Amino acid sequence: MLLDTDALLWWLPDSPELSSIARQTVAAPGQRMRVGAASAWELSITLRPGQLPEAGDIVVNLAVCLRKQRFEALAVGLDHALAAGRLPGPHRDPVDRMPMAQARIERADKVTINPVSRDYGVAVLG
Repeated sequence: MLLDTDALLWWLPDSPELSSIARQTVAAPGQRMRVGAASAWELSITLRPGQLPEAGDIVVNLAVCLRKQRFEALAVGLDHALAAGRLPGPHRDPVDRMPMAQARIERADKVTINPVSRDYGVAVLG
C-alpha cells in the first residue's frame, strides 16, 4: 500500500478527511505501508512558500513520523523514474506521475483522493 501526500497529511493528525475504510486499511496489523520520496518532495516544495503551514512539523520530522507509524520510505529508482516519464496521457505533473508509476511497478494499491490514478491501472483506496 502506498500513501500519497494528502493521505499522509490526513493520517498523521487523524483527520476525518481520510475515509474510514482507508484508515482501517492503513491501521490493519501487518499492512505494509509505504510513502514515496515524491511525497517528501511535494511536502517540502509546498511548505517552502508557506502554502501549508500546518504541515511544517511533519516535513521537518518526516523520517521520525514515518518510523513512529512503521511506514517505509520508498525511494525513487531508475525504473520508477523511467516509468513515470512513459505514462500515457495528458497528466504532466511529475509529483502525481511518480507515485502512480511507483504504485504500478511495486504492484501496490494507493491511498489517495486522486481518482486519476485509476486511469493508469492503479487500485485506489480513498
